[in-house]
Amino acid sequence: MASIKSNCRKVICIGRNYADHITELSSARPAQPFFFLKPPSSILLPKQGPIVRPKGVTVHHEVELGLVIGETLKPLKNLQESDPKILDHIRSYFLGIDLTARNVQDEAKKKGLPWSIAKGFDTFLPISHEIPLDRLPDPHNVLLWLSVNGQVKQRDSTNLMLFRIPRILSDISKVMALEEGDIILTGTPKGVGPLKGGDLVQCGLEADGREVVEAKIEVEVVDDQTEGGYEFKET
Repeated sequence: MASIKSNCRKVICIGRNYADHITELSSARPAQPFFFLKPPSSILLPKQGPIVRPKGVTVHHEVELGLVIGETLKPLKNLQESDPKILDHIRSYFLGIDLTARNVQDEAKKKGLPWSIAKGFDTFLPISHEIPLDRLPDPHNVLLWLSVNGQVKQRDSTNLMLFRIPRILSDISKVMALEEGDIILTGTPKGVGPLKGGDLVQCGLEADGREVVEAKIEVEVVDDQTEGGYEFKET
């Protein structure tokens, strides 16, 4: 399992890929896929500790289907969406929580600043165990869910994606080559919301009406008490 983090050179996240999520954040609907990066250091492996909420930060949960790029003889460049074998470049899937420091992000957007900080804190990407390909025969028809303290907050199907995985792979590869071990998050459905210290977050995934055990996530949230650590202040 550690290989997902240790072999990952970049984490590529698709933004605004579910219409209802776009609406809840009052964002503009994109005409084509756009993406941002999270550092591999933000990955939190199963049973490797809690989500740490930095001081003064409003943390929002965003559950997402992720995928891992498999072994390749050379970096993948200019993939074509129409290629019937394009999904063969995927080694496995996983479930992830793209955590966002929402107040940090909102301030950065308002001032026209980059918002890498809002996505990049350590522990801001809890992930499940890898999901073998045969467990998800159709990645565009699986149910994602996330609960906080036993209350379901997000629950929607990946068939609601605006841009499907072949288009995502193609568009990314036209900008930056995809390499073995890279991971891609495919966007979050509606229902994102805040987390606080003491919360228990649970996630899962259903395919063909059955729970996929490898996708389960259970992680606690703690408030950062570190002296001299990050504290949100206006930029």
